[in-house]
Amino acid sequence: VLLCSGGLVTSHGAGMAVPDWPNTFGYNMFLFPISRWVGGIFYEHTHRLIASGIGLMTVILSIALWRVEPRRWVRIFGVCAVAGVCLQGLLGGLRVVLIKDEIGVLHALLAQSFFVAISILAIVTSRPFVKRHWADYEPHPTLRWWALGAAALIFLQLGIGATMRHEHIGLSIPDFPLAYGAWFPDTSPAAMEKINAQRIADGEMKTTAAQVWIQMSHRALAVLIAAAVLVFFWKARRGSRAVRLWSMIWIAMILAQIGLGAWTIWSNKAADVATAHMALGALCLLVGALLAFRLFCGARIRDFVLPDEQNRSLIERIA
Repeated sequence: VLLCSGGLVTSHGAGMAVPDWPNTFGYNMFLFPISRWVGGIFYEHTHRLIASGIGLMTVILSIALWRVEPRRWVRIFGVCAVAGVCLQGLLGGLRVVLIKDEIGVLHALLAQSFFVAISILAIVTSRPFVKRHWADYEPHPTLRWWALGAAALIFLQLGIGATMRHEHIGLSIPDFPLAYGAWFPDTSPAAMEKINAQRIADGEMKTTAAQVWIQMSHRALAVLIAAAVLVFFWKARRGSRAVRLWSMIWIAMILAQIGLGAWTIWSNKAADVATAHMALGALCLLVGALLAFRLFCGARIRDFVLPDEQNRSLIERIA
């Protein structure tokens, strides 16, 4: 929900709708009148409130872990989650105060990282994990590395996407699958002058050759990610039922993500479509990261859980 809220903020160009931080137009953030939640202010202010709620939940989670969780590394993980969500809030505030798009990109990437981290924390505190229900079911010696590599590529892709969103220039390439009528656009000075003349006539902002090639790299990386996930799917075909199932879901999500990317361009970057594209990208990253985590931990589950007698106590606490 918070990631989608942040996506709506950038898609609607509402990142600076509230010009101060941590207050909101001079009000305490939590006392800002509902009657003034209008336009871009609604998207930006509700994003701050949701983020504050998640920050509070993370603090409560960390305290609970220190009270009931016997595994030291899990308790430390909880503290790191609190540090991460605090840093995320600070970056969001600095983005407003300093008016730096680069901070916005870091803010977006840390959001994706926190999303993965808190999901892993949910897994390692679950009953199936503690009961050692995971086993070594890797059918290919490099499968785990394919999952990790594909997840890393998706994270890089999300960073490029965040860079594109925070440029605030709309679509540097308005057509798909071609780019200005060619597979590889002409970005010479003369060509860019002609492109920008047409963009101005259409009411769009000027773009640059660098911005055009950033969007081209986004497209090229999408093809590379699809190929990597397809290889993972092929290598996992003889694995356990769980890995086969999730490999199929993952490849379906990647194909849907490419479709949403095309729809984003064809709809001239409609806010709801662009936000759905960002949200599905986050879920693609999560599936890849959790698959990699499960494959790396499957053969070494005993290194991450407790002896049987302590397990029984922990399972009772979880229940």
